[in-house]
Amino acid sequence: MRLVTLACSNTEIVCALGCADQLVGVDDHSDHPPEVVSRLPRVGPDLTIDIDAVARLEPDLVLASLTVPGHEKVVEGLERAGLPFLAPEPRTLDDVYRDILQIADRLGVRERGEALVADMQRDLEIPAEPPPIGRRPRVAVQWWPKPVILPGRDSWVQQLLERAGGVNPLGHEPVKSRPLTDEEVRDLAPDAIVISWCGVPTAKYRTDVVYGNPLWQDVPAVREGRVFPIAEAFLGRPAPRLVEGFHALREVVRQAGGVVRE
Repeated sequence: MRLVTLACSNTEIVCALGCADQLVGVDDHSDHPPEVVSRLPRVGPDLTIDIDAVARLEPDLVLASLTVPGHEKVVEGLERAGLPFLAPEPRTLDDVYRDILQIADRLGVRERGEALVADMQRDLEIPAEPPPIGRRPRVAVQWWPKPVILPGRDSWVQQLLERAGGVNPLGHEPVKSRPLTDEEVRDLAPDAIVISWCGVPTAKYRTDVVYGNPLWQDVPAVREGRVFPIAEAFLGRPAPRLVEGFHALREVVRQAGGVVRE
């Protein structure tokens, strides 16, 4: 099968399923595994995919995504071109597992998909005795710095934080994510802030942007020096490396004074 992937998460799922040899093209942002993506043709950034370039690769299946706002226009372009595609829109961890299995089914490797999901579920298992609510630090995950964008209830980050022993300060809002004013962030009073800026290399994450905000000097995370970079690749991509993001969040919770069950 000839596959083209238009999102980092799908590229990583295909490779984790042992099907990297079926890839004939990827989006410009796919960067893992590097030994695979470095040799493949690129078809454009996630929001401005070159549909003609995709079509020239003669794919049997295109793996798109609806997790990024604006990607629906790419999906419309695939439909107009008559290209066969899947476009997952996961919100929860169960959705991520479902999408992995659906992709595995389409690639004819159902058993590999089941094994991959089982490994993730084991690594992301909820502790038998979760810490009391009062001892769970509030951890704000920043998808973007200006305006600040945080995940809401309808995000796999909500569940990762719960499993890690933390609390999502925007977890009461039924949204995937939303922008906040600096005043709103101040009023949420997070105990820790995680920088996980989408599309920005981790080396360019700047904790000083958070520490230097004059409105946040009394926010516990800033006052106590608890601002942590975690690669967006580990938190923002609905793919197997969410496990690495989970372990990184557990360490954030630990440093913020939370209880982490082993």
